[in-house]
This record gives sequence, C-alpha cells and structure tokens, in this order.
Amino acid sequence: MLQVIDVGLRFGDRKLFEDVNIKFTPGNCYGLIGANGAGKSTFLKILSGEMEAQTGHVSMAKDERLAVLKQDHFGYEEYRVLDVVMMGHAKLWEVMNEKNEIYMKPDFSDEDGIRAAELEGEYGEMGGWTAESDAESLLHGLGIDSTLVDKNMSELENNQKVKVLLAQSLFGNPDVLLLDEPTNGLDIQAIQWLEEFLINFDNTVIVVSHDRHFLNNVCTHIADLDFGKIQLYVGNYDFWYQSSQLALQMAQDQNKKKEEKIKELKDFVARFSANASKSKQATSRKKTLEKIELDDIKPSSRRYPFVKFTPEREIGNDLLYVKGLTHSIDGNKVLDNVSFTLDPYDKAVLIGSSEIARTTLLRILAGEVTPDEGEVKWGVTTSQSYMPKDNSEYFEGVDTNLVDWLRQYAPPEEQTETFLRGFLGRMLFSGEEAKKKASVLSGGEKVRAMLSKMMLSKANVILLDEPTNHLDLESITAVNDGLKDFKGSIIFTSHDFEFINTITNKVIELKDSGAIVKESTYEEYLKDQGLIKS
Repeated sequence: MLQVIDVGLRFGDRKLFEDVNIKFTPGNCYGLIGANGAGKSTFLKILSGEMEAQTGHVSMAKDERLAVLKQDHFGYEEYRVLDVVMMGHAKLWEVMNEKNEIYMKPDFSDEDGIRAAELEGEYGEMGGWTAESDAESLLHGLGIDSTLVDKNMSELENNQKVKVLLAQSLFGNPDVLLLDEPTNGLDIQAIQWLEEFLINFDNTVIVVSHDRHFLNNVCTHIADLDFGKIQLYVGNYDFWYQSSQLALQMAQDQNKKKEEKIKELKDFVARFSANASKSKQATSRKKTLEKIELDDIKPSSRRYPFVKFTPEREIGNDLLYVKGLTHSIDGNKVLDNVSFTLDPYDKAVLIGSSEIARTTLLRILAGEVTPDEGEVKWGVTTSQSYMPKDNSEYFEGVDTNLVDWLRQYAPPEEQTETFLRGFLGRMLFSGEEAKKKASVLSGGEKVRAMLSKMMLSKANVILLDEPTNHLDLESITAVNDGLKDFKGSIIFTSHDFEFINTITNKVIELKDSGAIVKESTYEEYLKDQGLIKS
C-alpha cells in the first residue's frame, strides 16, 4: 500500500496542492487527472521519491518495491535490450551482477563461495531463474521481436525503445507501478496488450494518460487533482466526467428540487453500474459503485473550450475524388497510386504504418503540396480548412498579440475587438491571455488558436493532422464533441482510439501501394483486420 500523508507543494506563490491524504491500495488502478499545469507529473515524482514535498510525506512498506516508467528513451543506448528490461528490478539486477562477478574471479575463495551461495538464495527468491524468460515475454507482448532482444538499444527505432522502457517498468511484479503517458508511441496491439496486463495486475497502479479509452478500460478509480486537492472517485474516466458534469449542472440550477437531484444521480449511478464490461476491473468497480453516496459526487472546476464548427454552406453532390496519387520525398516514394472517393458528409480517418504518408496526403488535399502524379478533385461547393501537425510557421516570429493574430483570419464582420475577445474567451483565452504574443503560446494554446482560426473559416470540409497533440483531456473532449456534431466532412489522422471511433464512418488505410477504403467505425475495422479482439 502507498500512503500519502499531508503532502503539499508550492512553486513560488503558486499552490499546486496541499494537505493531500490518500491511500492507494493493491488491486486498484488509479487514473490521475487534472488540467494542464495542475501538477500531475510533479505528484508522480513525489510518489516516486524523485522530488520532495514541502510538507507531509509518502510512505510504503519496507519490503515493497515501486517501479516508474522512464521517459529518457536514449538513456540506455549501450545496453542490451533484455538487460534494460531486467534493470527494472534494481535489486535483482544488482544481485545478478555481483553473483556473476564472483564466479568470474580467477582466485575463487571460500568466502566467495559463501557469498555466492547467499546471493543465489536471494536471486531465486526474487524470481531470478525465470528473469530472462519473463523479460522476453513482456517484450513479446508489446510487439518486440525475439530477434531484437540481444541487440543494443542504440540499434532500435524510437517507438521500439518506448516499448522496452515500458517493459522495464512492468518487469518483476512491482508492488506499486507509476505510469506517465504509457500509451504514447504504442500501436493499437501493444495498447490492447497493456490494457489486459493492467486489468489482471494484482498490485497498485497509478497512471497519467490523455487516452480516454485506455483510462476507461483499466481504471477502477479516478484521482482528480482539482482545487489544490486530490479527490478519489470510484469508477473510470467516463463515470467521473459524466457524474461531475451532472453535479455541475445541478449545482447551477438553484431551483431544482433536492429530491429530483437525488433521483437523477441515483439513476445515473444505476445505469453506469449496469453497463459494466466483462473485465475484472469493471466487475470490482460495479460492486463499489453501488456503495456511492450522493455527496461523493462533486462538480469539477474544469473549464472546457467551446468548439463548434459551423459551415457557411452545405456540401453539394460531390465531395472528393482522388485518382492515382503518387509522391516522393528525397527520392523515397511515400504515396504510390493512391485512389479513393469520399461522399458528402463522410468523416474519414487516415491510417497506415507511415506517418509521413498520412501527413503528405493531407498536405496534398489541402493544396500545400503538388503531387508528382495523380489528380485531386474537390466538389465545387466545398471549402477546406486545414490544421497541420506542425503549426510553427503560423506563430514563429509573429510579433502581434493573439487578438490581432486571429483578426487576420476572420471575415470583415467579425474583426471587431469585442467579437474576437469574446470568441477567444470561449476558447479559454480570457482577459489578459488574449493579449499574449502569439509567438509565446504553449503547444496546447497554439492548437486552441488554430482551432479558433478554423472555426472562423466556416469551411464545410475540415482536414486535421493529429489534432489532439498537446491538448489536455478537457480540450480533447471538447474537440471530439465539436467534430461529432459538425455538419460537414472531416479527413483526419489521430492515435486516439476514442476520438477516432466516435467520429469516423470511413477508414482509409494507406498501403505501400494504393489505399483500402472501408465504410465502418474504427473499432469494426480493427476487428475485421484481426488487430483487436471481438
């Protein structure tokens, strides 16, 4: 058990949290959530001992072991992949190396023999005899081929290094597991494997993630960092979000009778409990949900941007015709004979192993790149608005404030200071934030600014390349809802399962040659391809 007692931390005059008292118990997975800058990663560092709290302390049983997902993907370049995984159990790794050093001595003494026997006992108790096979099993589950386990980390691609470091954190059955954005860089099969691993993990997990689908599948509890406190809630992310929104709505409605509030909340908890999935996590969650008191459900202080795309005109009979697109970059063919047709109001996701291919196709569709061969034909009634993955050219070296930056993209009737400041306020740039220089915006602020630009365009076709990058959960939810409600067409890329699955009605998979188009949800497509379980 990991216990947090009266923990508090300030940076200057800014209070991150204070008087935090929580018990994290075995068998549960806690999703740590909070707005950007609330201190989630800092709190994990305090739990791991990497950072000290200014007040209070963190305690764990003396014989328990804590493991952390490392973020330095280049920290083990000269080590063998299998060794990097086993380093996750520091004591085991230390014993193994000391034992091996003794056996390699040319003048092996009686004292060495006694010490070696002691180490062999410790090694066996810690599972040393199956350590290599256990490590290789974790790597295999995450999609690392057996041919790579004896290579050095420097020989691996970056997405493979991510998987090795994740396997390192999972190795040796730690008592407490801290995971900061564990799904970043993982393919869909690796994410599904990790979900199954955590669902069946008997110890304590605390995870920070922007992947709502992942949080919903693995979490038994949500630890909400809000109001400078951390409040525990039973259930997964969807339950926390929907119940907090319901509580906020009821708190704002002063005329609502208490009896009506009680009935509505009870009905909500009952519906959520009845919809529990088959996993072990959901089963235990259902039992606990039935014990929830109404006072346990509280409104959140979270602010959600207002994302609403309103097209100026409807799409006519034709949307998009693509024929024989071929394009090379630096002599490498990234698109080869890509052809497809989309119908009005289609919402299509681009998938495929090549990130460069997906981005290049979007840039061609947006008119930013001319293909080497092939044809792109948009319907005459369509208008397109494009958000690139790399938006730096829109902000670097820009000396204007955010109001003036947005003004250049607004139609004449919407260029007034009052309108633009009101519009930016709904996108969480309120007060003096609207006067910030565009060049100094954070990654998430730049994405919100680009979304504002797109909304003002009133286009009926939206092109988006990884739009959830840099966004917090609140903004991801708002963009997701805005695109679901959009009365136009969308072509986009994303790694966010929930985001893709709730928007898409067509999947375009880019292959080495050509493209496959299927009319289905993302989940149905993955099941048909055998990439996820039915």
